[in-house]
Amino acid sequence: MKRLLRSLKILRVVARYRLDTFFDGLNLPFSLRLLLLLLPWRYVIPAEQPRGARLRLALEALGPVFIKFGQMLSTRRDLLPDDVAEELKKLQDQVPPFEGREAQRIIEQALGHPVKQLFSSFEQQPLASASVAQVHKATLEDGRDVVVKVIRPGIDRTIQKDVALLYGIAEVVQAIWADGRRLRPVEVVAEYEQTIFDELDLRKEAANGSQLHRNFAGSDILYIPEIFWDYTRSNVLVMERIHGIPVADIAQLEAQNTDMKKLAERGVEIFFTQVFRDSFFHADMHPGNIFVSRETPHSPQYIAVDFGIVGSLTPEDQSYLARNFLAFFQRDYRQVAQLHVDSGWVPSDTNVDAFETAIRSVCEPIFEKPLKEISFGQVLLGLFQTARRFNMEVQPQLVLLQKTLLNIEGLGRQLYPELDLWKTAKPFLEGWMKERMGPKAVYRSIKQQAPDWLEKMPHMPQLVFDALNQVRRLDDNRLRDQRAYIAARDQLARERRPKRYLGIGLLCAGFVLADPETLLWVQSFPASSWVLMAGGIWLMLRK
Repeated sequence: MKRLLRSLKILRVVARYRLDTFFDGLNLPFSLRLLLLLLPWRYVIPAEQPRGARLRLALEALGPVFIKFGQMLSTRRDLLPDDVAEELKKLQDQVPPFEGREAQRIIEQALGHPVKQLFSSFEQQPLASASVAQVHKATLEDGRDVVVKVIRPGIDRTIQKDVALLYGIAEVVQAIWADGRRLRPVEVVAEYEQTIFDELDLRKEAANGSQLHRNFAGSDILYIPEIFWDYTRSNVLVMERIHGIPVADIAQLEAQNTDMKKLAERGVEIFFTQVFRDSFFHADMHPGNIFVSRETPHSPQYIAVDFGIVGSLTPEDQSYLARNFLAFFQRDYRQVAQLHVDSGWVPSDTNVDAFETAIRSVCEPIFEKPLKEISFGQVLLGLFQTARRFNMEVQPQLVLLQKTLLNIEGLGRQLYPELDLWKTAKPFLEGWMKERMGPKAVYRSIKQQAPDWLEKMPHMPQLVFDALNQVRRLDDNRLRDQRAYIAARDQLARERRPKRYLGIGLLCAGFVLADPETLLWVQSFPASSWVLMAGGIWLMLRK
């Protein structure tokens, strides 16, 4: 029932904001074009506002799941028209707020004291409002400026309905679409469900922020605000207030003579540092969460907030990704194809030669452009289309990484259109691979594992003896099972043989007695034919 009501609401929003007009002029099948023409609201509700404004208002009306989708789209200037992208930018921090008095009530209930006792000052008017929470300015008793983040009341129920609807859509897609099973939509929704519900617990966000703060302590490329744990609960978070320029405010950045090229390149460096050095990355790096310090514009420093969504990778995924990126940079398509097989991202029986040829056909036209004009998003899109032929499955653990990379690339090109993502990333990846695979890495691995080896060394003889005994028992059991199978097969054959004789005899008798002429015809067979037929029957019975 909840899914039905939510589906009806989505349909009502689509009609109210005339989102069907986005499909006008597209090369759609005749049946879909006819369906669009038969929509009743097309002739009742006019599309008065610009299309970008209508899309933004529709996403706001549908709630946080859809708002976050719009936030991701707003960074992709290479995929969206400028008018739509400009409107979706407003989803970053201009979502309609809830009442300040309600936020104050939530804070007091969570922390157990009146706001006047907790802070020397507190502003009920929100500083910014996002899809899941909003923030208010405040000052601690010791004079430090902070922001107080408060979860929207009742937002968990809304998200539960949206996620239930997404599960329904994913199940239908997996059932009726040929590529549904390969794309694993239900697993992707499950991954997203965990991510978004983690975002509702601000203690997890605070822990993520603390980890990032440690990872970049003393860094001149990224600053993470301090978390105040004494004022943090599941629905309230207090952290240091930062004073920076929103990264999307190009005019302010240029006014203070910010080195835009270095700023864009440092964004790429931050991404690869988080992914490959730390295996812990900020996975919601849209412009509403990223600021630039007002200090040292010639050596700009990013400031990140909102740590509700983070990602991590296993060492194996890190290695495969780095080697894939490097192979792409070197246009070594054979290596890309082989790595996809080795990692299990495509089935092990994939024809590597055919896969290599398909990848080359997708990537070569892209690489014919100057490197600075190559969009990694285009590469991903091309590979996605190619993957259908080779049953490549969606890797849920990489969904956040892909989303973050697209955000970073979109942001970098917005800051500095000449950004060469490949040139910026390649030295970092080569250095990381050398660090991981070189002699120093081997020495570190031995040094790290030596205590475990020393601890287990006295137990090795017994473990080896037990393993050999298990192998011997397995061999004995296998031989016993084989003998039992052969005996049962022979017994079954012996039991069936008389029935075969009887069946063939009855068949021959019926054949002969069916008609007197048949008997005469059979008697005319030469002796050689009888010998051959007898041999055939004998072989049948013997088998």
